[in-house]
Amino acid sequence: MSAARVAGTIEFSAVDGPGNRFVVFLQGCNLDCLACHNPQTIPLGGGRRVSVDELVEAIRPAAPFLSGVTVSGGEPTLQAGFVRDLFAALRDDPVLRRLTRFVDTNGDADRAVWDLLDPVLDGALVDLKALDADLHRRLTGKGNDRVLESIRLLARRGKLAEVRLLLMAGVNDSDAQLAEVAAWLAGVDPRLRVRVQGYRAHGVRAVAADLVEPTVEQRRHYGNVLTAAGFEVTVV
Repeated sequence: MSAARVAGTIEFSAVDGPGNRFVVFLQGCNLDCLACHNPQTIPLGGGRRVSVDELVEAIRPAAPFLSGVTVSGGEPTLQAGFVRDLFAALRDDPVLRRLTRFVDTNGDADRAVWDLLDPVLDGALVDLKALDADLHRRLTGKGNDRVLESIRLLARRGKLAEVRLLLMAGVNDSDAQLAEVAAWLAGVDPRLRVRVQGYRAHGVRAVAADLVEPTVEQRRHYGNVLTAAGFEVTVV
């Protein structure tokens, strides 16, 4: 069984996929998002080494109260072999196999990663920071070609559980930008589930000092715009 660098775990979460979930946060990310509220998980060298067996045994006592397991980060696809081994162990366990297996990802991964995970993956929650490639680069340090292709690929395979939009007031939240995102997502799958997340300054680095949290009214408006486009929308 493989091991991975793990930043931490949460035994019960209602915001990291459907139902009540055990969440594993892997260490290391391939984006450098201005709005990251867990910047300590970005460096590849942090966290602690944890084996698949150790995590399975940590999950087991909570299993009667769980709907599933989500591997987040950092970025889980950077340690895709470990995610595959963990999910395979859960799938093959007679007690734990009923738990659904999700990743919460920035989507910046090659097709080979999704091919590796596909046999053991029930769903992916994918962040879309910006549809415009230049804006995405300003917000994350990289373009979004692989993100957009991951969304398309996962949708075709029936593994795209949700697209998450992190919206910052005055940056990526105009009606025109939301309309462009809605039109693009509708072209992928008009029945997509979309989660609108308002940026929060808690825990972010000093480089994000100029980013503005959207108000409750603004977040509600984002949801209305996307709901009018036909999506099932959750606003947080």
